[in-house]
Formats: sequence, C-alpha cells, structure tokens
Amino acid sequence: MGLCHGKPNQTLESQLENQNEIEPTLNSQSGKTSNFPYYSPSPFHNSSAYKNSPANSSVSSTPLRIFKRPFPPPSPAKHIRSFLLRRHGSVKPNEASIPEGNEFEVGLDKNFGYSKQLLSHYELGEEVGRGHFGYTCTAKGKKGSMKGHDVAVKVIPKSKMTTVIAIEDARREVKILRALTGHDNLVQFYDAYEDEDNVYIVMELCKGGELLDRILARGGKYSEEDAKAVMVQILRVTAYCHLQGVVHRDLKPENFLFTSKDEHSLLKAIDFGLSDYVKPDERLNDIVGSAYYVAPEVLHRSYGTEADMWSIGVIAYILLCGSRPFWARTESGIFRAVLKADPNFEEAPWPSLSSDAVDFVKRLLNKDYRKRLTASQALSHPWLANYHDVRIPLDMIIYKTVKAYICSSPLRKAALGAVAKTLSITELGYLRDQFAALGPNKSGFISMQNFKSALMKNCTDAVKDSRVLDFVHMVSSLQHKKFDFEEFGAAAISIHQLEAMENWEQIARRAYELFEKDGNRPIMIEELASELGLSPSIPVHVVLQDWIRHADGKLSFLGFIRLLHGASSRAFQKA
Repeated sequence: MGLCHGKPNQTLESQLENQNEIEPTLNSQSGKTSNFPYYSPSPFHNSSAYKNSPANSSVSSTPLRIFKRPFPPPSPAKHIRSFLLRRHGSVKPNEASIPEGNEFEVGLDKNFGYSKQLLSHYELGEEVGRGHFGYTCTAKGKKGSMKGHDVAVKVIPKSKMTTVIAIEDARREVKILRALTGHDNLVQFYDAYEDEDNVYIVMELCKGGELLDRILARGGKYSEEDAKAVMVQILRVTAYCHLQGVVHRDLKPENFLFTSKDEHSLLKAIDFGLSDYVKPDERLNDIVGSAYYVAPEVLHRSYGTEADMWSIGVIAYILLCGSRPFWARTESGIFRAVLKADPNFEEAPWPSLSSDAVDFVKRLLNKDYRKRLTASQALSHPWLANYHDVRIPLDMIIYKTVKAYICSSPLRKAALGAVAKTLSITELGYLRDQFAALGPNKSGFISMQNFKSALMKNCTDAVKDSRVLDFVHMVSSLQHKKFDFEEFGAAAISIHQLEAMENWEQIARRAYELFEKDGNRPIMIEELASELGLSPSIPVHVVLQDWIRHADGKLSFLGFIRLLHGASSRAFQKA
C-alpha cells in the first residue's frame, strides 16, 4: 500500500490493464555438471520431498520475457491472497464491509490503547493509496509540533479485523514502525490513533511516488549507476531491519517511495503490515508476500530474513534489465518458476552489463537460502563496494557463524582457518568491517562480551520482541578466548556462501593444500567420529571410510570439504 502523493494504485492498475500483453517464448537452458568431488545441492531441488509443492511440474526453463510495453504491476498470487484472507477472516480485499452491530461480541478485543484524538490533531485529506486491508490518505497537522505539516495516515478498518491474527498484525505493525523509525531509508512514524471504527497510523508523507512508477517512467530499467543508487538505499534499510530481528516479507517496488519528485531524493521503505519478528536461529512458516517476489523457502514454509534478500534480488534483476526473472501466465506457474527455473542472464542487456552486476544478482537469487548474500554482505559486494563510502552495518550472520565455530571440533577449526587464509581482498574487507564494528581493543582483540556490547550500540526496542537479544546473550556467554582478526576470519566465514562463488573449487583446493601443510594429521575413524560428535548407533566405518586416506590415515580432500560443513550425527542419520 503506497503512501505516495498522487493517484491511487487502482487507477494505475486500470491504466496498465489496457497495455499490450506480455509475449513469452521458451528458452531452454542446459545445466552444468560440476566435476567437483563434493556437491552440496540445495534442499529445494529435491521436489519429491514436497509432494504437494508447485515444484512438481514439467517446467524446466525460464521463458523469455519480451515486453511490448513496460510491465504491469505484479499482483499477489491467489495462494497468498487466500492465505491472507484466512489470516484476516473472510473479508475480500478492498471490499467495503457493513457492521452488523454484533461484530464486537465475538470475544475479539479491538481496543489497542491508542489515543482517540486523531481529528483534533489532524485534518484528513484525499485517499492516495489502497491495499488489501486498509487505505492511505493525506492529512495536515492542526496543532503541536506537526502543525501545518503534511502527513500520510494509514487507515485500517476494525471491521476487517475478524481474527486474532489480524488484530495482532495491526498491533505489530505499529510496534515495529515505532521501534525502527529514525533510519534515513525508512518511512518516519509519528503516532498511532484509534476510534470505534479504525486504527490510524500517522507517518511521513512521501511525495515522490513509488519506485515502480520510476521504473515505468524510465521505460522499464535503470542504468547500472542509477540502479546502484537504488540498491544501496534498499540494502541499508534492510540490513537495519534484519539486525533488529525484523523481516519485512513484502519487499517490492511498490513498497519503496521517494520523498520528493527530485531525481536524487531519498528512497523509503513502507508498509510493514506483513512484517514479523524472527530470531536468528528460528524459522517462520506462514506464506505471505507477493508472487513475483516470494522466495522459494517461503513456499516451503521455512524461512528467515534471507527471504527478503531474494525479493531484493528480484528487484535488482528488474532494475537492470526491465523484466522479471520468473514469469508465467498463471500464478501457479509463477510459483513453479520460482521453485524450479533459473533466471535468464543470456539475453540482452545482461551480456553488456558488468560481470560484477551479474554476479551480484545471481548471489541474491540463489535458491539455497544458506548461500544467499546478507544485506551487509551485498553492500560490500564488488559491484557496490566504495559506492559513496557506504558504511557496512553489523551483520547478524557473524553471530551465527561464530557460535558454530566455538562449538566445533579443533579439527574443523583448523580446516576453517585454512579456508580463511585463501580469502580475497573483497571478503577480507567485509570481515574487517565486521571486526571493527565489534569494537576490538587497542591490542586488536575482541572478547565474547564485545558481541553483546556491539549489538547494544545498534539495537532498538525491536530486538526484545524479536528475541534477538536472547540469542546474542547466549552467544556472548560462550566460553572462548579472545579473537584476533586471523581467528575471527576463520570463525566468521560461511562455507555455504563460499560455495556459491564461481571460484569455490579453486578456493577449496588452495585451502586443502594449506591444511595439508599445517593442520592435517593421521586420524583414526573412531577419533574422527568423536570429533564430529557422531552417535554410537551410526556405522562410522561405513560412513567415514572415504573421509580418510588409506595410505597415511589423514583426511582426504572429500573429508576436508565435508568437515568444513560441520557434519553432525543428525545429518548422518538423515543421510
């Protein structure tokens, strides 16, 4: 739901409905077979594990996306719409409901505790946007600090809050906006009001229109430099939200507004109506979002903040080439494409774009969420590196990888140390930014307490509701000596993300050569099983026989790669 100063979304959609239809043609792409001896496929490629998933279809390629005219605005998939209707009750989107007089007698508490004095503070104006469960209008402040100021007021009818979840969604939206407001690229929250009929969220009025409108006005795409300016702003606010444990869940061009008509005005994220809290070691399972931007793991009902990064990848793809990476004539077809097809990087303009731009989009549109870039990592990607001296925010993935490192065996720590020594200047730059954000002492060391104090410097009230603070408390309480930068590099890297790099095979080979010199030693299968913490019920001599070279009893290359992934008894039991 836009907060733009202009025509409602319905008007834009009705105008675009009269444009020529999209004309697809098929383009078959043959997949590459890796010669790498260890291959870790995405868990989402095994469609047989999801019998009821849209992934079980014959779609094997992405159709060409040729547009006679700029693409129409994406519409939510029926599956997501039906889920939202169940979430909020049986009320249809944008359908005016007539109170029957007894709707408050079903036991739902629709009292939010907000001020009831909206009309004494603001004079409401025209409607400027409409969404699934509310609409937005302009307003002007009548007194106090907002006197004479134009604002946007999001109106959420209580008549449409027919479930406990719908009420909680509205309450959570206000809490998230209140907690996160203050970031340059996030719409500013002023106050919340209510009366017997509605909840009112008073926010900054962005008069520059939607990012979608700008894309259409440019004929469907941006130059690389202009796209960078947009992506940096989107990533900055996303990194800010993710650090606080907030996942937006509906990132798309319609939900980013420019503050003014000026070409270089700030871009603001809006509409946190579907946002939720997520702890770093937990997964969400409800399907929400918009079809063209929804991540594969959302459709499989197990996702976290990585789902937002997929949506940003879709936005980046659209900005750079003017078409969608996943397209189909039906909404079920869109889901099948998202789950099974690969984006097309062979058509124009991709061959003429920089290799860094292509790599940037590919690493966001990785179907395996474990291999996807985080927002902070994306900001430090070579395509955006040094763009107007962007400051790289603290990244929660560092807490997760360090926790896994501390809990690892000495053998795995040695293997990770070997990999860290092979990192490029780019990866080291990102790690140095993270190390600096943790606040090392004058001697260049950080303690576990630094992990807690660094978050406290950057946290908002949202970290309590998301329970991110609980996770950080747990990490900071782990017993470990101080980290210097070299060991921090070993602890902070993600092997899954390194696997997504085109030169991963070379990195792994170089790391193994270093490990052979410094860390590899003869090891018995029983000792290896103990190092990995395998259950006695697992036939270790069968499972681990190819991990160790028979010639000298040292780890083989295959064993080295598997060790990097931190094999556990649970993984072996599943295997």
